[in-house]
Amino acid sequence: MTRIVVVGSINMDLVTLAPRFPGPGETLLGSRFLTAHGGKGANQAVAAARLGASVSMVGALGRDAFGDQLYQGLAKEGIDLAHVARLEDEGSGSASITVAEGENQIIVVPAANARVTPTQVEAARDAIRHADAVLVQLEIPLDTVEAALRLGRRESVPVILNPAPAQKLPAEWLSLASHLTPNQHELATALSADAVTDFRELMRRAHCPVVLTRGGEGAWYCDDTHPAPAHQPGFAVAAIDTTGAGDTFNGALAVFLHEGLPQAVRKACAAAALSVTKLGAQGGMPQQAELDAFLTDRSRA
Repeated sequence: MTRIVVVGSINMDLVTLAPRFPGPGETLLGSRFLTAHGGKGANQAVAAARLGASVSMVGALGRDAFGDQLYQGLAKEGIDLAHVARLEDEGSGSASITVAEGENQIIVVPAANARVTPTQVEAARDAIRHADAVLVQLEIPLDTVEAALRLGRRESVPVILNPAPAQKLPAEWLSLASHLTPNQHELATALSADAVTDFRELMRRAHCPVVLTRGGEGAWYCDDTHPAPAHQPGFAVAAIDTTGAGDTFNGALAVFLHEGLPQAVRKACAAAALSVTKLGAQGGMPQQAELDAFLTDRSRA
């Protein structure tokens, strides 16, 4: 069984469905409101667990109603929560999400996620040492991200860095990450580059393996074996909610990385495609059998 450690955020998503996005100062009537478990770290952990991996989570929650629900939800997915702190003096993270016309806009309040510490990463050393891959994102403090990168390097464990939300990254981090998984905007921001620069040129500038997501177009990837960026086309589906698609992609990439980058990217694109066919960041994340059936059907088409 593939073993994955996720160091990252855990949020409660507050989702509003609307016919379109409101303009400044405008009030719209939405069609539906729901709460859904989310956070980039938790999403990637759930995606990996549903695809058959043994997953450990490093994160933080408040001791509030949202925290209890989120903790129970992750436990139900079979995720090891030994390194998820429960804070008495802080609330759990949340994300306010508006979904309209198959796209989304999101505002995140970090709360407990802002207190995930390097000490927690160090406490998870044994789990990281025995992992097949570590996943980390940027919804937690940057010193904690760096701690995960450095520990993964010391233990010779691949660390997949998903540089989202977008921000400039220290150049050294690119040498510590085994793979960088941005979209074009995130890659340009990470490199302090002009956003209109051709994304393939940006990938070459990164000086580390890059898997760049391009929405419905699929993904591009490069590493030592594929120095020129290669393209994996996306899978056409009827999109209902794109929230969590990138997190599904990252979770799947980590699970299948041992199969080689081309196969891992193909499966990650397929998992991400399945994820947008239902509401909620975690709502459409596929089980292994569902992904296998989807890929088999597409191979026959």
